[in-house]
Amino acid sequence: MGFVLLSALLAQGASAAEKGELPIPAATLALMAAKDTTPAAPILMRSYKKESEIEIWKQNSAGRYVFLKSFPICRWSGTLGPKTTQGDRQTPEGFYAVGPTQMNPNSHYYLSFDTGYPNAYDKAHGGSGSSVMVHGTCSSAGCFAMTDKGVGEIFALAREALRGGQSAFQFQAYPFRMSAQNMARYRSDPNIAFWRELKEGSDRFEATGEELAVSVVNGRYAFAPSTDSAKEAAAADRRTREQARIAAFVAEGSAAVHTVYSDGGQNPYFAALLRKGAQLGEVSRPEALAYAGIDEVLTPARGICAHKGRCPEAIANGPALGPAKPDADAPPAAAPQEAPPRIWLAAAHATALPATEPMTLAPAPLCYKLGRPAPEQTIIAGAMPILPAVFFD
Repeated sequence: MGFVLLSALLAQGASAAEKGELPIPAATLALMAAKDTTPAAPILMRSYKKESEIEIWKQNSAGRYVFLKSFPICRWSGTLGPKTTQGDRQTPEGFYAVGPTQMNPNSHYYLSFDTGYPNAYDKAHGGSGSSVMVHGTCSSAGCFAMTDKGVGEIFALAREALRGGQSAFQFQAYPFRMSAQNMARYRSDPNIAFWRELKEGSDRFEATGEELAVSVVNGRYAFAPSTDSAKEAAAADRRTREQARIAAFVAEGSAAVHTVYSDGGQNPYFAALLRKGAQLGEVSRPEALAYAGIDEVLTPARGICAHKGRCPEAIANGPALGPAKPDADAPPAAAPQEAPPRIWLAAAHATALPATEPMTLAPAPLCYKLGRPAPEQTIIAGAMPILPAVFFD
């Protein structure tokens, strides 16, 4: 019933009062019952830029937050990393609180709520800006744009929890899912020290099922221990295990990457709709979406090689890969050309190959580096699929 009513309101153009009072869909109410929670129970949200999702968590009758459902993000802007400056188009990362006064049924973007940026951490680091929202439409300039239908249900879920007595709900904003594997992959990123603070909070929440008690001490996020000794022990155990797993991924030769965005991204669900010609209304900077989430490899994974066993070293700003040594029966070389471009291997979807696996270099028509078109590109092809992007300078 709720979904039908929402669709009708979207089609007809609803008043602020109608939009702000949309019911929670029946399917979601049934899901709540199955998870031993209710509409009035406290809520918590977690956002992930790279995966382009917002998760909804609800407190069950035992007092533990349990995962309810996730919503795809139609558009976010900027890159991975925290928001620091007014106008930088960055969606924030960190731990925020959303109270009733931050809920806006009169939004120009259908419905919205203010995430609470800048928080105490942001202010301690000179962060500027305001009005960073989760809202409708598919257009972002630093916000989480969910489409009208998506934000309609999110707004209803938050509204009922606040009416149920929750003074403010926590909004945990992450660059990506804070797994040990991702932390190993991003170990050379300039934001890694900040992301380690976020992971500490993420791990604590997942171990305890409790809303984080967050403060800022000496410019760093700090988390109060749980009053439940068993939960605190679980949090400490998870932290130890995760640190060991990160170290293991590094020791095994996991590639270190930096993910480049021309200007933000969107969930694959909406990307597929756009490819099929679906109308999503206003979509901000659609041309940037083709170049979202391209991994620059800063330290290559072991076994991913450029040619006959030679692997690139210090890929970012490292030495250029020279031309492959020709076979004895190869035709004479052409006249010398200008120095070959430096190869930056984007190996997000690559499969590691044995060091002896021969590979070839092949031309391709388009390259995109940090959102700027380039006149040529060399891609690495061979026994594995052509990689999604290779940069040169």
